[in-house]
Amino acid sequence: MEKLKNYLKLSSAEIGKVIFPTKEQVRNAFITVFAVVAVISLFLALVDVVMSYSLSKLI
Repeated sequence: MEKLKNYLKLSSAEIGKVIFPTKEQVRNAFITVFAVVAVISLFLALVDVVMSYSLSKLI
């Protein structure tokens, strides 16, 4: 039982050290991730269209 109490005490102390992101940081990270994914998706779509067009003309 003493080990459990010690574990809970140490766990609580570690949780107290955690720095959670602010609402603004989460929003900025979301916008950044969304923009990067959108740019990569558009690039891959463009490559797909170019390759599809090239192969259709080749065949």
